[in-house]
Order: sequence, then structure tokens, then C-alpha cells
Amino acid sequence: MRTTSNRYSFLLLGTALLCSLLLNVSLGSVNIPFKALLNILSGEASNESWSYIIWDYRLPKAFTAILVGSGLGISGLLMQTLFRNPLAGPFVLGISSGASLGAALLLLGGTLLSGGTAFYLVNDLTVILAASIGSFIVLFAVILVATRIRDTMALLIIGLMFGSITAAMVSVLSYFSSAEQLQQFIFWSFGSVGNLSWNQVALLSGIVILGTSLGVLSIKALNALLLGEHYAQSMGIRLKKTRYLILAAAGLLAGGITAFAGPIAFVGLAVPHLARQLFNTNDHKILIPAVFLYGAILMLLCDAVAQLPGSASVLPINAITSIIGAPVVIWLLLRKRNIVF
Repeated sequence: MRTTSNRYSFLLLGTALLCSLLLNVSLGSVNIPFKALLNILSGEASNESWSYIIWDYRLPKAFTAILVGSGLGISGLLMQTLFRNPLAGPFVLGISSGASLGAALLLLGGTLLSGGTAFYLVNDLTVILAASIGSFIVLFAVILVATRIRDTMALLIIGLMFGSITAAMVSVLSYFSSAEQLQQFIFWSFGSVGNLSWNQVALLSGIVILGTSLGVLSIKALNALLLGEHYAQSMGIRLKKTRYLILAAAGLLAGGITAFAGPIAFVGLAVPHLARQLFNTNDHKILIPAVFLYGAILMLLCDAVAQLPGSASVLPINAITSIIGAPVVIWLLLRKRNIVF
């Protein structure tokens, strides 16, 4: 009976993902009739400008939203299972803060360089590269610490300390930066899924696929860890190797996505809980694909709202994910526990 229920749930999520994708692509500052959209997607474009908007802007943005939502959701699921903490998210190890520090060194470090040099260094590609380097330096440091510490909770605390150190360094850089530099960094920190080319989307896809694959390889260990480390060891799980694998998967996903799309909050924390509510299971064979679909749907919907349909303005995606997602999670948790107002 549960298998049949899970199939219907996956069918529902798959249908919701397709509808969310079409909704996301159909909305924007330029009004494109839905019939014209379907014609463009089927290769029967009659308006070149509309075709350009769909293929070179809206579709890359929609696929970026899918990758960001699914990747952050899986990263959050891995962290919650590893630390056995429902409040753990993809950024608890300071990896996102490391990406922010890398971006800050480039965007706010112009005072250390001549104005002309700083101007030529700052562009979308260099910001992605700087954020990637920052995130992977912190990831390497966390994995190095993990070789010396057996206590998982101590590793969590150390990860939070890494995040505090990098955040403090960003604050120092912000203090000495000009108003223009601060504005540039703040806009980056809002997060965005709409600035990537198809080549960059392909690179981000590779990172998300690699991180997700490492998570899939850890399914048996993740299920065993739910019952404690001693039980996992009795099941033949090599805890040290498993910890490295999970950290590498979560770090790749969180760091890579932050580098390409900026720090996007809430999704990695909330999506695993939403998936558990729908499927009523802790089996990662079900949760990983469910979180992948759920995260993609949530980000597509949040991006559609952030676009402010019919307007040229775009709201910060960070604000939208929290404004839309947090009440939904609260409602689901209250409903699950049958709390009546």
C-alpha cells in the first residue's frame, strides 16, 4: 500500500515540476502568450525576440532554479542525517560563508588594488571563481579537521566556528569598502538564478550531478546513521569513510551553488522536512529523489514570484524563499501534530 502511495506522490511531484517549469518560463517582464511559448519550445518560433527571451534568458534561469533548489535540498538532507539534527542545513559547516568571503575579497578588496585593476577583475566569471575557491578552501579545512575528530557534534561546532571566522572577515572588508563596492556585494548576497549562460548552467549541472551521485552512493550508510553511529558500525558501515563522503557531497553542492547563484537561504533546511511530511518516511532511497523534486519545484515557484510578473523589477530570491517557505513548513508541522487554533 505504501509503495502505491509513494508512486502517486512521485507522480504528483513530477507533474508539479513540469507545471512549475512552464509557469516559470511563461512569466517575466515581457508578456509572451502561452500558445506562443509552446510554439517556441516546440521549435516553431514566429517571433525572434520572444524566442531569444525564452531560449537565452528564461530557460537558463529556470534550469538554474531547478539545480539550485534540488542541490540545496539534498545537501540539507545529508547534513541533517549526518548530524542527526533537524536544524542542520547545507551551510552549517561554513562552506557558504567561505564562498561569501571569496566573493567579498574580489568585490570589496578593490581598495587593495588600483581602481583600474579592480574594475577589469570584477565580472560574473571571476566572482564565480573567487566564491568557488573560498568555498572549497573551507571544505578542505573541514575535511582535514574531520580526520582528527571522531565526534560528529564537535565537527558541527567547528564548522559553525569556520562560518563565524569567515563572516567576521567579510565584516572587516565591508567596513573598509566604498559605498559602490558594498552595493555590489550586497546585490550578490541577495542571490540570483538569472545571470548564468548555458555554459555556466552546464558547469553547475556537473557539480550538482556529482554531489547528488555521492549522496546516492551513501544511501545505505545514511539509513544506518539514523539509528546511531554504533548501530551503523554494527552494520559494517565504515564511519570515517562515510563521513568524508557525506561532507564532500554536501560541500560540493552547497559551495558550488553558492558560487554560481549566491547564498540562498531556507531551501536546504526546509525541503527535507517537506519531503518527510509528504512521504512519511526516513528511507533515503525515497527521500533523495523526493527532495530533488521538491527543491526544484520550490525554487521555480519562488523565482516566479521574485520576477514580479509584468514588471521589470526582480525581488531578492533570498527574501522570497523565506517568505513563502517558512509559513508552509510551520503550517505542515502544526497540521501533522493536530494542533487546533
